[in-house]
Amino acid sequence: MSTKITITLPDEIYQRAERFARLANRDIASVLADTIQLSIPPVRAEVNSLEPVSVLSNEQVLALTELQMEAEQDARLSELLDCQQAGTITEDERIELQTLMQIYQEGLLRKATALSEAVKRGLIEPLS
Repeated sequence: MSTKITITLPDEIYQRAERFARLANRDIASVLADTIQLSIPPVRAEVNSLEPVSVLSNEQVLALTELQMEAEQDARLSELLDCQQAGTITEDERIELQTLMQIYQEGLLRKATALSEAVKRGLIEPLS
């Protein structure tokens, strides 16, 4: 299934995409679709149920600025990264690593969004 959308791109970005599509002998729509697919990481379904940071109370926003991965998950992530670095990671461990990396990245994005919202609301000073 596909959804058709219309977007406005800066001329320079469109020209870059057009040149690449020509070079790859592909249509520009497929080049842009592939680029978007590769650059936007998947998001777990559980994240969809989270309230947007912009509607949270000041206290909730401030709490999110301190968000950290659960200690057990963080320790396991470190172990799996060590296995990957050593070249001893199994396929099951690789899948577990991908899941933990996704949790880490989603949390980091949520924390960054909360930090931005907290600065916007004047709850904290901008980071330097």
